[in-house]
Amino acid sequence: MTDGWLGAVTILGLAVVTFIARNFFLFPDREVKIPAWLQRGLKVAPLAALAAVVVPEVIMTQGKLIATWQDARLPAVAAASLYYLWRPGVLGPLLAGLAVFLPLRLMWGW
Repeated sequence: MTDGWLGAVTILGLAVVTFIARNFFLFPDREVKIPAWLQRGLKVAPLAALAAVVVPEVIMTQGKLIATWQDARLPAVAAASLYYLWRPGVLGPLLAGLAVFLPLRLMWGW
């Protein structure tokens, strides 16, 4: 088997396994009972995953904690957080954070 065919068969096999694994729980014969503690945990899982990805990007540079407060990311996060507290949503905090981040980064070189 050539490398191209081996790669194609591997990708196809992975696609089949992924399809089965993801759809196995969608159409059960009966309702699956989930314990209350697991339901509570699943409600905060997306927030925890987002924090695990975003926080290191904000407070670290190349694997080390930032050494100065003159980093454009810190005021941008503060602005986005304050905007979110004022008016929850997605687009508003994003634009508020960018409105603070871009001038600091592009004009002042933070």
